[in-house]
Amino acid sequence: METIRWTRMESPVGELVLAASERGLAALEFERRKSAPAIADGSWFRGAEWKEDAAPLQETMRQLREYFAGTRREFTVPLDLHGPEFHMKCWRALLGIPYGETRSYAEIARKVGSPEGFRAVGQANHHNPVAIIVPCHRVLNSNGGLSGYGGGLETKRFLLKLEGARCEGGGAPTLFDE
Repeated sequence: METIRWTRMESPVGELVLAASERGLAALEFERRKSAPAIADGSWFRGAEWKEDAAPLQETMRQLREYFAGTRREFTVPLDLHGPEFHMKCWRALLGIPYGETRSYAEIARKVGSPEGFRAVGQANHHNPVAIIVPCHRVLNSNGGLSGYGGGLETKRFLLKLEGARCEGGGAPTLFDE
């Protein structure tokens, strides 16, 4: 039986829930989803033993703290991603978006060989199990505007601002509006 180690971490965008298998980081989600067992919905998580244990996640937490401090632009922790092949292609494409840059859903769709699949790219982003590190926050509408994000649009804008990326879209005050 697979053992998944998990912990919680405070961050500037709220509490994060992190989970890792022996192969690498398998989940990084926003606390809005309530608890680590809630992320066990993924088919490969089913039947796994969950153990609250921050020790195997120390390096991930260190890198995230550096990212939020503005001193890290690239993550080097091993990942253990699982999903349908199309989602995996999309997540690999997301990993190729440089820090501080953005792409459109349509650009990602073209990159993964599905030029009309921008809505499917949105669904793959929605199912991204490793937020922030697999940077779905760097994907915008074709007009440069914000659209859905698991951590909320305020968090997406905060992450883009942290990285110095341009984005359009107004709305409610954000974490970085004074």
